[in-house]
This record gives sequence, C-alpha cells and structure tokens, in this order.
Amino acid sequence: MTDPSDQRLFFLLQRAAHQLRTTADQRFLDTAGVTTAQLAALYAIRDRPGGTQGELARRLEVRESAVTGLVRRLTAAGLVARDRHPDEHRAVVLELTDEGRAALDAVRSELDRFNAELRAVLGEDGFTRTAEALHRLVEAAASRDRPGDSPDATA
Repeated sequence: MTDPSDQRLFFLLQRAAHQLRTTADQRFLDTAGVTTAQLAALYAIRDRPGGTQGELARRLEVRESAVTGLVRRLTAAGLVARDRHPDEHRAVVLELTDEGRAALDAVRSELDRFNAELRAVLGEDGFTRTAEALHRLVEAAASRDRPGDSPDATA
C-alpha cells in the first residue's frame, strides 16, 4: 500500500503512469491486439490521414526513429498503409486500413470501461480536475521547451 503522505509528485506520476499503461496495454491487446502506443498512433493517423511519419512523430511528441519502428509494426499488422508522398520523394504518407479502423472500433468499449473505472476511483470532479491539472503540467513543460518561452529569455 502506498503512503498517502508521500508528496513526491514526479515519482507518483511515474508510478501511476506505468501501472495504468501496463494495465491498459494488456486490456487493449486482449480486446483489439494493440498497445496504448499503437492506439495513440492509430488515433493520430485517423485524425490526420495522409500525414507523414515526421508529422506523426511531432503529434505524438516522440522521436522520428521511434515512429519508424511503430509504423513498421502497424504496417506489418495490417493496421496502417504507407504510400509515397506526392511531393517529397523521401517521405511516405500514412492511412488507416479497414483493419486499423476495426481495431479502433473494437477498443472503444474497453477504453470507455477503463475511463469509467478511473472516474469511479477519482469521482467525477476528481477525474475532471486531474485531467485539467495534467493538461496544465504538459503545457508548462512544453512551454519551457519552446525557444523564447523560458523565464530567462530576453526580448
């Protein structure tokens, strides 16, 4: 059991993220044959069909080398199709296949159940407040990474 007086927020966020991702990965693999990382990529491709791997890397906020392997696995599983970019000879565009859309449909009810379980643990207000706080943390971290946004930047 965890100590409720433990205020090491970064450590707690890491532990929670790991445990939630491990649980979600297993449930989503059992339901639709995809991990949370693959699911994020499928949603991103669905939302911006015809995007490049570089664009996908930026949307997922990961290195392009990580997306290369991810796209290779999704393509091998028949969930994503790669095609030549119409203007850039070294780039490829990404599209969901019918199997990719089916995987998103299959995982939807499990994703809803997973979120319902989190709502039950946190309560509706706690769920909403936690999501808002996490968005603020992501934005604060991102603004420190952008040139000119740091407190030390001079005009």
